[in-house]
Amino acid sequence: MSIPDIRPGQSIELLKELHILTRDGKLNQDSRRKLKQVYHLHQFIEPLLQEVLDAHGDVTLADHGAGKSYLGFILYDLFFKSRGIGHIYGIETREELVSRSVELAQRLDFPRMHFLNMSVDQSRRMAELPERFDVVTALHACNTATDDAINFALDKRARFIVLAPCCQAEVAATLRQHKNQALAKSPMAEIYRHPIHTREFGSQLTNVLRCLRLEAHGYQLTVTELVGWEHSMKNELIIARHTGQRRGNARERLNTLLEEFHLQSLAERFA
Repeated sequence: MSIPDIRPGQSIELLKELHILTRDGKLNQDSRRKLKQVYHLHQFIEPLLQEVLDAHGDVTLADHGAGKSYLGFILYDLFFKSRGIGHIYGIETREELVSRSVELAQRLDFPRMHFLNMSVDQSRRMAELPERFDVVTALHACNTATDDAINFALDKRARFIVLAPCCQAEVAATLRQHKNQALAKSPMAEIYRHPIHTREFGSQLTNVLRCLRLEAHGYQLTVTELVGWEHSMKNELIIARHTGQRRGNARERLNTLLEEFHLQSLAERFA
C-alpha cells in the first residue's frame, strides 16, 4: 500500500495505531502536519544513530517527555527494527500514555522499546537504566524538563543531544521579578519591558544559556529550525555533538549573561 507523504518501509499499521492515519488509511490536515514534523526530526536523528552504530555496533536512545511516543515508535520502525539492534527508552509522566505505549509496543512486537512512568529528573536516579546513552532527545518537553533532559544527557555522557525546546517560564519569571531594578540600571532592559516581550525574550535567552552550557561541557552545536513556522511556533532545534572540546569562553559568557539580566539565582540550572 503506497500513500503520499509516507516513508518507504514505514508500517501502515503503526501509523494507524498512532492515529496519524485513519482506519481507512487516510491522512487529515492535522496528522499530516504531525507526521511532517516527526519525519523532519527523524531526518536529523537518523545520521546520528548510524554514526553511533558504525562506531560501536549498538545504539541506545532516551526520549524525554515522550508523550504518545510518536518519535520513538517511528525511529524504531524505520531504523532499529530492520537492523535488529538498539534500545529506545521513552520517559513520560502521564501514566495513561505510558501504559498505551507499552501495550502498543507489545502488540507490534517492538521488543526493544521500553517506557518509564516518571519525570526526567527522576530518571536520572534510576539505577536500572543503562549507565550510558548514545542519543538523548527531548521534543517539546515543557518548562524545565528540557534542562532536566540536558542534565540526564550530561550524566549519561551522551554523544548526541537533540532538543526542540518548549515553553520555559522560569527565566521570564525571574526577569519580571527584577525588571524595575534592571530598567534603572540599563536601557538593555527595554528589550523585555513589555510583558509579551518578557515572555518571548525569556524563551530566547533560555535557549542561548542552554547552548552556552552545552558548549562549556564540550559539545559542538547546530541550531536550526525544526519545521516551517506554519507548523509550529516552538520551532527551534538544537543538535549537540560531544567532541570533548569545550568552547573556551562559553562559561564566562554564560555567567556574564546571568549577571547582566539579574539571573544569578538560576546559576545552578545552567551549571
